[in-house]
Amino acid sequence: MNIYDFDNTIYDGESFFDFFIEYIKVNPAIARFLPKVMFAFLKYKLGKVTVEQMMTDYAPVIKKCYCDYDKWEEFTQKFWDSHMHNIKSFYKDVQKEDDLILTASPELTIKEIAKRLGIKNIVCSKIDDKTGQITRICMRQNKIKALQEDFGDVEIDDFYTDSIKNDGFFAEYAKRVFLVKGDKISQIK
Repeated sequence: MNIYDFDNTIYDGESFFDFFIEYIKVNPAIARFLPKVMFAFLKYKLGKVTVEQMMTDYAPVIKKCYCDYDKWEEFTQKFWDSHMHNIKSFYKDVQKEDDLILTASPELTIKEIAKRLGIKNIVCSKIDDKTGQITRICMRQNKIKALQEDFGDVEIDDFYTDSIKNDGFFAEYAKRVFLVKGDKISQIK
């Protein structure tokens, strides 16, 4: 099985951040959360935030945004209609039937794009549909735990990521590890 991080790996950019920016157009009142969301992304990219901090500091923002809107499926489809061009071209060249996306982005945003790309297997952060409560954050070491919860022990042939800082621990689990920077792919294991 080949496993792909999604943001900045298959997707050119941070899909959840792009999703949030598009959501501001639908619900301008949540623009007040933009500084906090930007700060959270920065801390995440720098490896300066823990799963516990994400749950306590940022989960209430997600809950508020989620509960303020009831047309997520329609919104997600429109988002991907306008953001399909951000899927990097290399992916179609290496895609296999049993590929898996393993990402910190929420399932809410990933389900639709996975379907469009023909990817059947995803492991993501999760938000409860009824309460807006984050039930799982799939980042750093939690990615291994989430993968095992959803798929058991799987043999990882190739793992693709944009961040050794956030995903470097996969080197011990995967036969081969690839670093994706823009359109350049380098095998690092």
